[in-house]
Amino acid sequence: MSGGTFIPGVSKVRPGLYMVFRAAALASIRVAERGTVILPLIANWGQERTFLTIEEEDDVMAKLGYDINDAEMLSVRETYKRAKVILAYRLNLGDKAKATWGTTTATAKYSGIRGNDIIIKASVNVVDETLMDVKTYVDDRVKDEQSIAKAEDLQANDWVTFSGNGVISATAGTTLANGTNGTVINSDYTEFLSACETQLFNVVAYPVSDPTLKVSFATWVKKLRDDEGKKIVGVLADYNADYEGVINVKNGVILNDGTTLDALGAVPWVAGATAGASMVQSLTYSAYEGAVDANPRFGNLGYINGLLAGQFVFQFDGEKAKVEQDLNSLHTYDQTKNQRFSKNRVIRVLDNVNNDLLKTFSDSYIGKIDNDADGQALLKQAVVDGYLQTLQDAGAIQNLDKDNDFIIDTKKSVGDEVWAKVGVQPVDSMEKFYFDVVVR
Repeated sequence: MSGGTFIPGVSKVRPGLYMVFRAAALASIRVAERGTVILPLIANWGQERTFLTIEEEDDVMAKLGYDINDAEMLSVRETYKRAKVILAYRLNLGDKAKATWGTTTATAKYSGIRGNDIIIKASVNVVDETLMDVKTYVDDRVKDEQSIAKAEDLQANDWVTFSGNGVISATAGTTLANGTNGTVINSDYTEFLSACETQLFNVVAYPVSDPTLKVSFATWVKKLRDDEGKKIVGVLADYNADYEGVINVKNGVILNDGTTLDALGAVPWVAGATAGASMVQSLTYSAYEGAVDANPRFGNLGYINGLLAGQFVFQFDGEKAKVEQDLNSLHTYDQTKNQRFSKNRVIRVLDNVNNDLLKTFSDSYIGKIDNDADGQALLKQAVVDGYLQTLQDAGAIQNLDKDNDFIIDTKKSVGDEVWAKVGVQPVDSMEKFYFDVVVR
């Protein structure tokens, strides 16, 4: 379905839902669930250049080759602290590890150096001497065991494929070798962003340091949000996008096991936390799980300057690391976007309004409802009573005026076009307290 922003009075060619959010608007359709993050990886194992769904801790070992607590899964683990679903995308493509014993060859299922940790052992079956027990080991743990008579009967498992003919030779341990990770170049990231457009997600992490890639990423996020109506959020480190759809992480944290994360290393957690936060939640003063300090700490002036510049920063409260304020990178304001657009809780509300209406209109309204008085009345009832009231009941918006917060321009709404104004006032969180204390 087509979507995005529009210029008042200028018609579009493609059927779709077009929305513009204005500062003035800030003074049953189902509410979609949040929590999905896309995370690009340069990994040692896993299916290359496709999206791997991580919903449970066991998925990490099965799809990326390591336990979630292993050092190699640091970025996945930090994302998973808050995200509900991770769509992991392995960028790199290298060589598959391989080994031959006798007339039999074992080849790693995927490319990468993790394949070099695979060991094949084969011995005569103690019950039936005509069979060989062939076991696949990873980290000294049996991942697969088969009792077969001939090499051609060996079946592929989650770690290796087999080839060969005839009798299987015994081996006390044949280790696969020559697996490589390959090299990732900028065009791999470009292909990754194109692939993301086929997915349904809330936030995409972009842990890259290359300045050119950062510019391309911010431009891509703006294209999806403004031109195509896909209200997703991007997270990167140390880049002044000055845009409500991009979060700019400025510093990192120190974890309780001594691991030090800079701003780039903190991007996965910020992405997961942003996706996992509901429309009625703010991350301001939210504690980073397992983090005992900010890295680096800033002084008072440093935090003030960072917030004014639209930076997402961590502070140390004496015991743990916390989010200073749940801000995106927008810090230049005008009549169309005021300071409230820099608050991520507000943007989550506006984005969900866009995405929820976009999906429901695509499924149930566009091309299906008559554009007459009755049809327009049904549309208003669905938006106001079936959706906006739900948001207000949930605490996402406030001060709903059912008569005036959805008004269809009946003069302009003729033929196949419907022009309407929607008023929503997102609820923000209490973040600044000014107590005038009188000493008696």
